[in-house]
Amino acid sequence: MGSKWFGGMAVAVSAAVVVSTGSPVSARSRPADGGDTTAVLMARYAFNGRPVLDDSGRGHTLRIISGHGGVVRKVAHGQGSALLFPSRCLLRICPHVALQTPSTPDLNPGARDISFGADVYLSPTQTSKGQNVIQKGFSKTSSQWKLQIDGVAGRPSCVLVGDRLRRIRMATSTVTVADGRWHRVRCSRVGSVLAVFVDNLLRGRTTVPASLSVTNNRPMSIGGKGAFADNDQFNGALDNVWVQVG
Repeated sequence: MGSKWFGGMAVAVSAAVVVSTGSPVSARSRPADGGDTTAVLMARYAFNGRPVLDDSGRGHTLRIISGHGGVVRKVAHGQGSALLFPSRCLLRICPHVALQTPSTPDLNPGARDISFGADVYLSPTQTSKGQNVIQKGFSKTSSQWKLQIDGVAGRPSCVLVGDRLRRIRMATSTVTVADGRWHRVRCSRVGSVLAVFVDNLLRGRTTVPASLSVTNNRPMSIGGKGAFADNDQFNGALDNVWVQVG
């Protein structure tokens, strides 16, 4: 195992996870994961070069924030690489790490449609009460959109919380992704329907108000809410993280 420097932080290089889910998707030629062809790709991270760069060309560069020694490691995935986050930790003080953009209105859908997702690798021994894959905003203090992996069963769910009424709207998958294999997970809000897809199959849905709007001044965060103790740390590997609006 070696290391490379990204944004001033050493990121270890490992081949611990080597599974292919298909070739990477062009940042501009078509939807990131089977979504609406009229949508606009706002951010995409393939993690094949510097893991902080936005492959969509919109400049939403990530910064790595960490606490108590938390790091992300590059691991082989398909023809490129993915990022491996810290393993599940039951100690009083645990390593934490997340990747965050600056706050930007580009990533606020308002009441428009939005889709977002990632390729996810999680072992059945690494599940917890909740692990965040990608989010913008917080459910208690602002509006929010989020993809997370829930509970011991390791089922993905998609969350929307509106600007006005901070009620959590959630679509939860009927199938797990915590089985030691790569899965492509997508959240899609189209009008009044919020749905979760696993490997391009619809696995859960719920209704939301057509007027529900998500607009906040929070950063977009990948792999956890932040670097603090209660950050809902993701404990697997992520690749091809993307967001599109419209």
